[in-house]
Amino acid sequence: MPRDIPIGNGRLMICFDQNYAMRELFYPHVGQENHVFGRFCRLGIWVDQQFSWIGPDWQKQLGYLPDTMVTAVTFGHPGLEIQLHCHDAVDFHEDVYVKEVTVENMASRQREVRLFFTLDLGISGNDIGDTAGYDPKTEAVIHYKGARYLLASGLSTDSTGLSQYAVGQKGMAGKEGTFRDAEDGWLSGNAMAQGSVDSVVAVHTTVEPRSQGKAYFWIAAGSSWLEVERLNSLVRHKHPRQLIKRTEDYWRLWVRKESPPLQQLPRKIGELYRRSLIVVRTQIDSQGGILAANDSDVVHYNRDTYSYVWPRDAALVVHALDLSGHPASSRNFFRFIAQLLQPEGCLLHKFNPDGTLASSWHPWYDEGQAQLPIQEDSTALVLWALWQHFALYRDLDLIKGLYRPLVKNAADFMCRYRDPETGLPSPSYDLWEERKGILSFTVGAVFGGLTAASLFCKV
Repeated sequence: MPRDIPIGNGRLMICFDQNYAMRELFYPHVGQENHVFGRFCRLGIWVDQQFSWIGPDWQKQLGYLPDTMVTAVTFGHPGLEIQLHCHDAVDFHEDVYVKEVTVENMASRQREVRLFFTLDLGISGNDIGDTAGYDPKTEAVIHYKGARYLLASGLSTDSTGLSQYAVGQKGMAGKEGTFRDAEDGWLSGNAMAQGSVDSVVAVHTTVEPRSQGKAYFWIAAGSSWLEVERLNSLVRHKHPRQLIKRTEDYWRLWVRKESPPLQQLPRKIGELYRRSLIVVRTQIDSQGGILAANDSDVVHYNRDTYSYVWPRDAALVVHALDLSGHPASSRNFFRFIAQLLQPEGCLLHKFNPDGTLASSWHPWYDEGQAQLPIQEDSTALVLWALWQHFALYRDLDLIKGLYRPLVKNAADFMCRYRDPETGLPSPSYDLWEERKGILSFTVGAVFGGLTAASLFCKV
């Protein structure tokens, strides 16, 4: 299933499904590495001796605060006489995810509400050799493996820290997972586990009749214990609400910094335009890569994902961003992709967000002959998009550093890589990645790329 709510800051990315379960957690790149990988990290509630995981049996409305990358999610459960209003944000500056839960007591009596947040991780994409433990210094549960650390903690209006915690093993010796420990409203307090592990943290709040209480959870991501400890201190010092507020303010400023003439369109079209810009930003890595999609459900039938950088797709995205008045991501992408040009002067099929070569189904050897496993339109459209960027922004400093390594080398390749009889581009794979040949889209893209290169020569 698609991920209904993505949020991120270019390094830490979180994706929720239609039932508000966290299904993807990427760090330190958007699209790489996935520490949840389709597992379920859920919010649960205990009240009046009853327990429920937030899911299909709740009435729900999922969305965002207007013009921000902060979620606005509402849940209701008539049987429990509870409404939950949630805001989620990845801080725009620090690698911290924050969840705010406003608990609305619909009953006419005071009630104790216990909120539980589960972390079912497989650090760096697998759950072999993970460790999770409670750290009394930070009052948090810390998961780690290698150079990846994820710290989970929380507080409420009644408590400055966690009310309960538990870590344990999962998926072995008949153990479903520590999340089951929450369903009676009490956690075991087990403080350490290694191997294939998960954890649950909880905060309690007492809510007066027909009133509200607040609770917060957060996850800090870092490459060391000291780094997540620093981030945890920052969250406590500034308070989670302030991190959400400053992130809300940042994205409103970002999406409104340009003022296209949308007033002549229906209001909802303008809202959709701004929402689309923000959703596109969730898929862009801080080092320049622009990802196709970040949804691990595809793994179940394809044993691969779409968390890759296709140069063609990315070139079209940066052109749209340039037209919308947001050129910073375009500049990062052009610098990123210039480093990936092959010695021949072309770009290969696709790349990982860290710039390494990604999986591919294009062969290097076909019908008894060596070949370049490329879609030539990818190389061409990057040059075309770069010229469109320059025509809009006259960004001479950017072009100065890219002219020889990207523009000249790619253009020289396209001039050489031609059919000797027709002069058209030599056969390569089509934009749908289904067949190899001399194709009209590729021919048009190459013409556009060579035209762009010739125009750079005249600047």
